Parts: sequence; structure tokens; C-alpha cells
Amino acid sequence: MEKAWTERMSGGTGFVAALDQSGGSTPKALAMYGVPESAYSSDQEMFDLMHEFRSRLITAPGFTGERILGAILFEQTMDRDIEGTPAPRYLWEQKSVVPFVKVDEGLAPEADGVRLMKPFTKLPAVLERAVERQVFGTKMRSFISRADAGGIAAILDQQFAYARQILDAGLVPILEPEVDIESPEKARSEQLLKQGFIDRLGDVPDGQRVMLKLSIPTEDDLYLDLIRHPKVLRVVALSGGYSREEAVTRLARNHRLIASFSRAFTEGLERDQDDEVFDRILDTSIAEIYAASTT
Repeated sequence: MEKAWTERMSGGTGFVAALDQSGGSTPKALAMYGVPESAYSSDQEMFDLMHEFRSRLITAPGFTGERILGAILFEQTMDRDIEGTPAPRYLWEQKSVVPFVKVDEGLAPEADGVRLMKPFTKLPAVLERAVERQVFGTKMRSFISRADAGGIAAILDQQFAYARQILDAGLVPILEPEVDIESPEKARSEQLLKQGFIDRLGDVPDGQRVMLKLSIPTEDDLYLDLIRHPKVLRVVALSGGYSREEAVTRLARNHRLIASFSRAFTEGLERDQDDEVFDRILDTSIAEIYAASTT
């Protein structure tokens, strides 16, 4: 499977669905889906409702490998079943979609214009389960607010340090240092980020590659050098708060950059929609994001 997964992620046509909302972002995702916080009284009930939503997405007719290359799961989703099959296996065996799992544990407070990831407290155990459950790779997110060279260097050093552990476990890490789309220093931050990646990618061991998940750049095609880098399997873009319409418009101007949207992917979907309406709206979203990812 690993060879098939690698070939699919490196050269396949489509995009990556981000279904990895964690404890902090789940209430907002559920609210967008039409489920208010008053509908649940515990974290367990909240996560059960979110799993119901993710299962509905994944089992929808339009959610297939024809247009979706991979899907990033929340850790709890990796440990749950969909229609009686472990979620990662269901994705690959029933949908031909490559499974990933989010492994970071949230963001630390801001310092030097960035938010590092909180120290990982359970990474070896999560990686062991990911391998057992037939997951291809991982994702971890940091956040950049300002073009502070020291802060951005600290983010990249942390991302690459954890990436080495993930590679050693036989998984492909997605490094996601998100740049705030509202930052007045977004363009400069992206230039520093790009150079920081170029400076560090050479240290990735021979025969191994990483993936990058980046905000859609202010300067079109800024990341082409990273997309072409021999140590990079694929570069995907997050929507970062843009509406789907704006996100796909911006994405389409960047050659070979593909989507990995979350909020923009599920925009317009609501729990009380019947399956016909839900599936139609989802199919439209998939079609638009696929088109922007293959321009």
C-alpha cells in the first residue's frame, strides 16, 4: 500500500480534504453545520456529533478518489469506525482516498509573532497506532502572525524536529506553518518561510520526503521552488478563513499547488439537510476545489 499511496500523493490529480478539526475548533465547525453548543453537554457528545458529520461526508457518493487524493483525520476519528470498518481503512478500501492523521496538540501562546505547537506529549503512541491502523502520514500546524525572522525560524526548527521522528516511524509528515491571511506582513512572512524551508529541506534524509501545507501565497506561484524540490512529496494549500469562492480563485492562480481545505470544503452543509441536498452541495464543493487544484 505504501508504494500506491506514495504514487497517488506525488502524482495524482485532485486535492486533500481536511477533516481534522480538534477540540478547540470543533464547536465552530459544528456551529457552521447547524449544531449549536446547546445541543451537547460534554466533550464526548460533541465529538460523537462531529464523528457523525465526518462519517456523513466520507460516505457521501461524491467523496471518492476520483477527485480527492487524501483526507486528514482527527486522532479520535482514526480510532473510530465508519460503517463497521476502521476509518483509515474505510477511506482507502472503499474510497481510494489516502488517510492522514493530525498529531499536534494545539498551539502555545504567541511569542515573536508566531505560535509554536505545544510540546508533543504522546507522539510515539500516536505514531504506533497510526501505523497499526494503516495511516500514510501525519499533519501538524503552527501559526505565523508577523514577519519575525526569529519566530519563523523557531517554528520551522520545531516542525522539522518532529518531522524527523515521524519519518523514522515510517510515516510522511505534513508540515503546516499557517500564515495569518489578515496579517499586514503576510507577504514578507511567506518570503521568510519559503527561504527557511529551502535552508532545511536538504537535511531530510535521502530517500525520504515531506509534504507542506501552506497558506495560499500573496504572490502567485511563490512556492513553485518548493513544489519542485526533490525532498517534497506534495505542497497543499489551506483555505485559512477565505470563503470557498475566494479560496478557489486564489488557488487557481498557483500552478501545481493543490487544496487541503477545511472550512471552505464544508461550507454550506447543514445537519438538517436531507441526503439529496447535502450530497449535491458537497459535490459542488468538491467540483470547485478539484477544478482549482487541477488548473
